[in-house]
Amino acid sequence: MKAERKPKPPRGATALFGTVPFGVKRHVSPHGQVTAVSMMKDEGPYVIEWVAHHLAVGFTDLVVYTNDCSDGTDDMLIRLEELGLAHHRRNVIPEGIRPQPSALNYAQEEPVVCNSDWVMVFDADEFLSIRHGDGTLDSLIAAAKERDANGIVVTWRIFGSGGVVEWSRAPVTEQYLMAAPTDWNKGWGVKTLFTFDPDYWKLGIHRPKMKNRHIDTPFPDTVKWLNGSGREMEDYFKFRGWRSITRTIGYDWVQLNHYAVKSVDSYAIRKLRGNVNNKKDKYNSDYWSLQDRNEVRDDTMLRYTERRNALIRALLQDPVLNRLHHAAVERAEARLAEIKTTEAYAALVADLARASALPIGEITAKPPQARDREKIAALMSEVEKRRSAKAKEDRRANPTEKPPALPSGLYRATPDDPAPEIALDWVQNHTVELPADPRIFTTPALAAIAAGKFERGLARRMPQVLPKGGVVLDLGAGCGFLACHLARVRPDLTLLVQEDAPALRLAMARIMARNGCAASDRFRLVDATLAPDPAETLLSLVAEHRPAALVLSDPAVTPQVLAEVLPSLAPLPAQLFLSGRWMEVWFKDAAQTDAAFAAQGWHGPQWGFDPALTRGYGRVAAPTP
Repeated sequence: MKAERKPKPPRGATALFGTVPFGVKRHVSPHGQVTAVSMMKDEGPYVIEWVAHHLAVGFTDLVVYTNDCSDGTDDMLIRLEELGLAHHRRNVIPEGIRPQPSALNYAQEEPVVCNSDWVMVFDADEFLSIRHGDGTLDSLIAAAKERDANGIVVTWRIFGSGGVVEWSRAPVTEQYLMAAPTDWNKGWGVKTLFTFDPDYWKLGIHRPKMKNRHIDTPFPDTVKWLNGSGREMEDYFKFRGWRSITRTIGYDWVQLNHYAVKSVDSYAIRKLRGNVNNKKDKYNSDYWSLQDRNEVRDDTMLRYTERRNALIRALLQDPVLNRLHHAAVERAEARLAEIKTTEAYAALVADLARASALPIGEITAKPPQARDREKIAALMSEVEKRRSAKAKEDRRANPTEKPPALPSGLYRATPDDPAPEIALDWVQNHTVELPADPRIFTTPALAAIAAGKFERGLARRMPQVLPKGGVVLDLGAGCGFLACHLARVRPDLTLLVQEDAPALRLAMARIMARNGCAASDRFRLVDATLAPDPAETLLSLVAEHRPAALVLSDPAVTPQVLAEVLPSLAPLPAQLFLSGRWMEVWFKDAAQTDAAFAAQGWHGPQWGFDPALTRGYGRVAAPTP
């Protein structure tokens, strides 16, 4: 019987690597050596989960630098190196250098890193979360290669405390499932997974820096990085940048979950020791308010639960790791018990509670600073300037057809349950107070609400064109803003409001209550859903309520459904309006929809609405303004 062959160690590994036989083996990737580089200080309670998670994700190698540990973090990583599952390196920090840049300087020359095919630098409170394919790096990198890409720019997703105060031994990635909205740009820092060649790249915290000698060569044209949704990044990001922008943001494929605060108790322990960059004032209430974002639930991480937990159980079967892990946890718990008896702890809890109450719209990541174009230009190399100028010349010489203006989304694609009470600003918009609730509204909508301009064109024009004393049937009414406004300014109307989405119905009820729009004979919620048969529901509601005006905002009534239903509507409304989410989804089909209306004798679009936002049709042509 042949003896089992010892697995081949990774390129660049030390003699210590894999010297202790262990059941869990290093992952072998079809994409070669795929390495995570990180830095840790006193992360003992979390090391096992971080390692298990990133083994489950599919990294072949984990290179971790430690400095000044007092809780056994370094000893745990040394043991993991002996077991063949990680590489521990000492971060001996030169005077005047911060720990993180110091570690990256060492990693630039580290044999394991230099021999890697793909490298990603990230911190101990960051966990990679892959939506694409089976959730592994193998499938993610394969998808990038299919698009001839050699890098993926992964954007942060900030996860808050979720209201958790007490310390818990439960996995971080299962305890904290509430996050910032994806369109909250203050959380758009990035980390980069890329093909590493130390001759061409200098490792960086957020992205690598192209070495100067290669900038004015054909090399930049060989760099193709994708964003977190698989779309190609813009050319400028090859040279500079550390965060996503509106044009480059994407989370469809992958994101980096950033658990910067965890529970109040975890934060209290962390605040009393240093951090990886020696920023003594970092863990204050301002940092908490920035990082404690809990507006949207994201439980994508739960896809890893089974794999990760199996690895955690296996790792803790090793007696040395088991002892070191539990010693670190018990040390943290003993320290917490000590500080909980102090006035400083009580003051911290109160301070963090006040910080959590700060609405997301009032959070500032740093003091506001105007964009200094001259400073940016001075930092740009001549090559960057030349490439940028050429791109502009190409656009002028070969102008592309300008796309039509599209309505921006007002509601999140999948609104979160707004039932939990969170701190919200209520802002007067026309005659209605609206909540600046990021669980419901998109970033553009929140900006409009803050300015008092939510659906301004609709709110101004609709009261002027609706028939006197008529019944208005509003299908897909969203948060109910238009109906509440009309109830205030057109008390002669009978308003019938319908919405399928449970989260929006709940928001509508809250807004109605806030604005005193109680249900009455002239203001009623329609207990009907358009799903699963929008055509049948639409015909039935029109036949039952006989509206003079029909407002359609639910995209479930597709242009095809609308064209089929128009000949059968009875009795015919005098007016029909397409607005809101309908326009967001079906604006591209507006010309065909106009033709379908015209074929049935309807006139439109008319009444002076912005045709990119609202299209109104009538049985009689409206007089020209």
